[in-house]
Amino acid sequence: MSGRGRLALCAFAATLMAAASMLPLVEPAGWFLQAVFLLAVQSGVGVLIRRAPVPRAVAVAGQALVTLVVVTVVFARAQAVAGLLPGPEAVQRLAQLLASGAQDVGRYAAPAPVTDGIRLMLIGGVLLVGLAVDALAVTFRSAAPAGLPLLALYSVAAGLSGGGAGWLWFLLAAGGYLMLLLAEGRDRLSAWGRVFSGAAGRPVGGSAVGSALSSGRPTAPVRTGRRIGTLALGVALVVPAALPALDGGLLSGPGGGGGKGGGGTISAVNPLVSLQDDLNQPENREVMTYRTNSESSPFYLRILALDQFTGGEWRPSTRRLQDVPKPLPAPVGLSQDVAVTEIRTNFSASRSYRQTYLPLPYPATEVRIGGRWRYEPAGRTLVGDRKQTTGGEQYQVTSLEVEPTAGQLAAARPAPAALVREYTRVPGSLPAEVAALAKQKTRGAANDYERAVKLQDFFASTGDFTYDTSVNSGTGPTAISRFLKDRKGFCVHFSFTMAAMARTLGIPARVAVGFAPGTVQPDGSVSVGLRDAHAWPELYFEGAGWTRFEPTPTRGDTPAYTRPDAATGDAQTPARPEPGASAVPSAAPSASDDCPAQLRKQGECGQTAAPGAAAPTDSGTPTGTVVGLVLLGAVLLALPLLPSLWRLRARRRRLGTGARRPSPGGPGDPDAEPGPGGGPGRAPSAATGGTLAAWQEVTDSAWDHGIEPDESLTPRKAAARMELLGRLGPEARDAVHRLAGAVEQTLYAPRPPAATGLAQDVATVRSGLRASVGRRARIRAVVAPRSAVRVVWAASDRWTAATGRWRARWERVRWTGWPRRPSRQEG
Repeated sequence: MSGRGRLALCAFAATLMAAASMLPLVEPAGWFLQAVFLLAVQSGVGVLIRRAPVPRAVAVAGQALVTLVVVTVVFARAQAVAGLLPGPEAVQRLAQLLASGAQDVGRYAAPAPVTDGIRLMLIGGVLLVGLAVDALAVTFRSAAPAGLPLLALYSVAAGLSGGGAGWLWFLLAAGGYLMLLLAEGRDRLSAWGRVFSGAAGRPVGGSAVGSALSSGRPTAPVRTGRRIGTLALGVALVVPAALPALDGGLLSGPGGGGGKGGGGTISAVNPLVSLQDDLNQPENREVMTYRTNSESSPFYLRILALDQFTGGEWRPSTRRLQDVPKPLPAPVGLSQDVAVTEIRTNFSASRSYRQTYLPLPYPATEVRIGGRWRYEPAGRTLVGDRKQTTGGEQYQVTSLEVEPTAGQLAAARPAPAALVREYTRVPGSLPAEVAALAKQKTRGAANDYERAVKLQDFFASTGDFTYDTSVNSGTGPTAISRFLKDRKGFCVHFSFTMAAMARTLGIPARVAVGFAPGTVQPDGSVSVGLRDAHAWPELYFEGAGWTRFEPTPTRGDTPAYTRPDAATGDAQTPARPEPGASAVPSAAPSASDDCPAQLRKQGECGQTAAPGAAAPTDSGTPTGTVVGLVLLGAVLLALPLLPSLWRLRARRRRLGTGARRPSPGGPGDPDAEPGPGGGPGRAPSAATGGTLAAWQEVTDSAWDHGIEPDESLTPRKAAARMELLGRLGPEARDAVHRLAGAVEQTLYAPRPPAATGLAQDVATVRSGLRASVGRRARIRAVVAPRSAVRVVWAASDRWTAATGRWRARWERVRWTGWPRRPSRQEG
């Protein structure tokens, strides 16, 4: 095996050894075998391309193109052109799979199920890293930088996994990298000659050099390399153990890892990553509309609850999912003494709003929706299963409007001990001043309800806090301390800080994420936009269950049971829905002639223009995107056809007018006059152009069919070689010899006669060459002609000539200075 072959094999093995670190992330591991096969195809294509005399960039581009084709065949074959080539639909399908995979990564705990999106991300990532490693280590002969993509692959796996036996995967990845370095070193050393390592014996000629060559011990470079590798591995394993541990990132499992989850559990990426971006959108793009029979419309829509405060962030706990029950279980902690009103709402989500969690009013008692949805009972949320999202969904929800009084909340009994333990945990890293400030601001409160109201008022009114969406959206203890000091932030800071302070007071608390009340439309519907994204704290009171509070100033609305004029009397009789009420929400606007409360609060009562229709206003994929995808598909389709198109153009130019003279060119001209054996020669003259162009076409046609040109042969010997290797028939044999004779007369006769029938002879020779080879070779000669490499050679020669001219000009300027404009006296 050649040196490059060994390097390619080592690069292939090193990539697989690094990719093995991703095996614990998903199950089953069948994707890895598929990645091995596709990576082998990619590496094999690189080996074949590098055997041809092509530039390095062409080899890398060829591998990338083949990689794109095989990925399209595996993941988007139904949308591909002819089931093979990536067109606009295939590109769109791959983009959809990547987006779905990103959602699945955030939805499942490790080990996650291998969905189509996750499988594309895994295999595509391995192929991209494999292409980078192969290009750096093999094509460009620089194995050291190839460690960067290998490190990136391992780092992704280490960041997503829960730790465990991560050092074993590190040793495997590092071993592959060291193997690659050793293979490159041996390849470089072999270029200087053979390395002797025979049995120990007497020194050759009594010299120390002979002793070193005949010694059985490893040579000094090998021993040094082994020592460096061992030291590097030791440092990499020992140093991280001595450094402080870092908090888990957004993609880490809950609590630093999580256990077995598979497809039956959910551990979501913190949804507040995009909340700040939504609030700062220049356009309040609509995400959904709804109609409801609630008299207090609009209301909050809840996506999920963040109930775990890890010290670095608030996040949802890993929960076991189940099928959606009909109806949903009764809300935890809700007593029959608390007034409730049953409402029904019809929702219509925009096609562009693709969220794994289903927005619902809280607490929902029944959900009617199609598709694949699962139910998480602790948070009372619905979660899409197997790429199910809210995009374009229409669903109906029955929910309760819980209306506790201040007196009921003040007189609430203690919560269950297990619930208190789970929802009052605070990390040890929480600064002590947070708990001290909570006690200070709630001094004088007689019960948990009064403490909660004092905390809400502190943030919303008395604490001089400012609502500002430009503040960094950190959620850990440091961010909480900075927020309490600067008194500036947005809903993330207000809700997280109030929930943390409530927990220090022994009040069970969590954070809900969703949408604040939307905007009432003239037709009675409610429009919810991106800027309505919101977060708020929920505190638990026995008898009322999880109860909403609103500490964020200028956002949402303050609950009636927390206002100063809230009734504190005895519990009222629960309100019952009117019998015979329609299950379909009314489309009629409110009967009140006054401006709706929400519009009055937002200061928009003076508007006269209608804000828009009730249906979602998403216009689908922009025209520019569609045009761009079509152009990209056209470019991708045209790339494989470029060599064939160039050969067709060159043939027509050479033979289009019989003895047409090609324009003169130098050594870098792809149509320059060939030498006797088909190689480059002198530029064609006016008298010789037609004959030499025909001879070059024959030479290139033979090359396309597997007969490489030989510059050292005369035209007569070159014709005999074509006859022998091409197994030409009588007609083709006579034609190629006539062309060779015409070339000799053109090159050597004082007055060469005018040649006739050149185009017919070329066609006869080409027919003979096609008849002598198999079907595969004929297709190769048309689709991927070997002679097309002349274009690359010509471009390289022209580039060299151009850079040489500029270099010579620069040298003249350097030594003589810039040309000086003549003065009037000199002129």
